[in-house]
Amino acid sequence: MAEILDGLKVSKEIKAEIKVEVEKIVASKRRAPHLAAILVGNNGASKAYVNAKVKDCEEVGFQSSLVKFPSTVSESELLEKIEELNKDKSVDGFIVQLPLPDQVDQEKIINAIDPRKDVDGFHPTNFGKMALEMDTFLPATPFGILTLLERYNIETKGKDCVIIGRSKIVGRPMSILMGRKDFPGNSTVTLTHSYTKDIEEYTKKADIVITALGDPHFLKGEMIKDGAVIVDVGITRVDDDSPKGYYLAGDVDFDSCAAKASWITPVPGGVGPMTRAMLMKNTIIAYKTSVYND
Repeated sequence: MAEILDGLKVSKEIKAEIKVEVEKIVASKRRAPHLAAILVGNNGASKAYVNAKVKDCEEVGFQSSLVKFPSTVSESELLEKIEELNKDKSVDGFIVQLPLPDQVDQEKIINAIDPRKDVDGFHPTNFGKMALEMDTFLPATPFGILTLLERYNIETKGKDCVIIGRSKIVGRPMSILMGRKDFPGNSTVTLTHSYTKDIEEYTKKADIVITALGDPHFLKGEMIKDGAVIVDVGITRVDDDSPKGYYLAGDVDFDSCAAKASWITPVPGGVGPMTRAMLMKNTIIAYKTSVYND
């Protein structure tokens, strides 16, 4: 049976480390780091995620601000608020929770964020720096996966890594980061997607498989080789007859894959908590490098 890559445990360790750092900052009579979030509409998953981020801020000692807009907000109103946060010297980093309503151009919103405050790591400037292996904010989920692999000392050098899914926030950046000249990295990376013929042909040879599909139980045990490392980014609500009416499922068929893998992330409790922890990590990096923080 596979050993567990415990994202919940590691995320708690990281937040505890950040808390100690913040306590030292405050003890030296400097203000605490400040993370702001913009939430548009009443999407349940978005609200839950932003509320969790606010809770994380409290846990590590950050200041936090939550700006709420109705789903009818105009693009110009959002851009005005982003410009305000860009100029606010008391705010070190901020996020705009995605997705956004149809009347808002998501790309325009992301591009309007000051790259120095883009703690989500979505701005083209930060994505470009990441691709060039320059110091920058990494997208929180890929950053979390790298940190999890690092903390468990999972060997990546010279390994065959298959990534399933090519999204801009997980699959594509993950393919770049796993091939970088660093640890974790130095892997031979194959990026697969909806047009890849016979994905199983690739996953059966892979030493590391990272799934980011949103397709429950897609990766089965017969699709991987013995000893593979499995990282499951997917999380989907699946209806059932339980009192809650649903359960959370990953892209990986956990039981069949765990029987063959060497390491595996659970869902929930794997990549999700790491994503949130890395947002805190990016915020304290922004605080330390802020041109306003003197």
